[in-house]
Amino acid sequence: MFREEHGRLLAALVRRFGDLDLAEEVASEALEAALVHWPVQGVPPKPGAWLMTTARRRAVDRLRRDRAYAARLAVLQVDADRAAPAPPEDTSGLPDERLLLFFTCAHPALSGEDRVALTLRCLAGLTTPEVARAFLVPVETMAKRITRAKRKIRQARIPFRVPGVEDLPQRLPGVLQVVYSVFTEGYAASSGQELQRLDLADEAIRLARILRRLLPDQRETAGLLGLMLLVHARRAARTGPRGELVLLDEQDRTRWDRVMIEEGLALVPVALSGGPPGPYGVQAAIAALHDEAADLATTDWPQIVALYDVLLTLIPSPVVAVNRAVAVAMRDGLGVGLTLLEGLADEPRLRDYAPYAVARADLLHRLGRTVEAAALYRQALDLARTEPERAHLRRRLEEVAADSVGAAAPEERT
Repeated sequence: MFREEHGRLLAALVRRFGDLDLAEEVASEALEAALVHWPVQGVPPKPGAWLMTTARRRAVDRLRRDRAYAARLAVLQVDADRAAPAPPEDTSGLPDERLLLFFTCAHPALSGEDRVALTLRCLAGLTTPEVARAFLVPVETMAKRITRAKRKIRQARIPFRVPGVEDLPQRLPGVLQVVYSVFTEGYAASSGQELQRLDLADEAIRLARILRRLLPDQRETAGLLGLMLLVHARRAARTGPRGELVLLDEQDRTRWDRVMIEEGLALVPVALSGGPPGPYGVQAAIAALHDEAADLATTDWPQIVALYDVLLTLIPSPVVAVNRAVAVAMRDGLGVGLTLLEGLADEPRLRDYAPYAVARADLLHRLGRTVEAAALYRQALDLARTEPERAHLRRRLEEVAADSVGAAAPEERT
């Protein structure tokens, strides 16, 4: 219920009261009240309406106690007394109230990272540690960033309102990043017993579909939706019967969702036509090449490397550089890819990024350098956040140990 209703509840409260901190507090109080009353009284027929009524009453009570909000409360009361009819459902052109606030929180007065962090925390329902993982920063750093964004909204008097149609394309990149960050958390959960959080991934795709309908002329909306569909199509094959992690080269590709793949493939040329490519369109093209291949050996690695070259010019991220190095290893040889990965060893943003350690360990293992591989697998194990990832790395360590014994001389084995 929290995942389903929190975003809607918070968005509606912010729109009504214009105060993000107040909305967060009373939304949390309403959810706590539900935990107390529902086990005794039963879940109401309309849980969302119950939560909204409870939160609104808590907000009004707080406003009454605070003289600084007296004028605002009077205006709210007048509005309630008038009982004006509800406005037409689609007056803003935005079909989802949460999406209204996705755009609102992407205000130009906030820094790019602060916009995304605030929206993920407050409107998408992610916890501060989950948002921190999306940015590859410590939890304490992210907590300060979210607090700073709220302070900026308050001090700069940034209004919580629907941006005009002319402002939507300007704010779109920030919104796309928010939606993709939600999807990323759904694709690879930052903590817990499950590798994937399909509810978050599905929600991100739903929001991307709304964006695509809202702004059909913006090619990156097609790119983002296509990318997520092409990646999410593999969801059933990414885990085994016991929830264990299954890597791309080991997946049963007959379990991939072909309908979703076809939908995603149709969006790739839309995203790449009519002008310079955007980062989501390029990533969608990479995902399409993986989904079209029958197996790892027949994958078009030269084209994937070329696309990563383009992507690095658009978003020069160390994570993109890691992915490109792995693709180069598949195209040019394991040693070449390993050299590229080792060249990123001093990049601060990769020190706590488990996939970087795993990528190096995998190549070292395949090259027979088992001692170095084991050390990096242990490093990745310390950084892994979910049990399926940890279980996978423990299996890798067992394989490395077995290979080390097999490679030893007979007297050493004895």
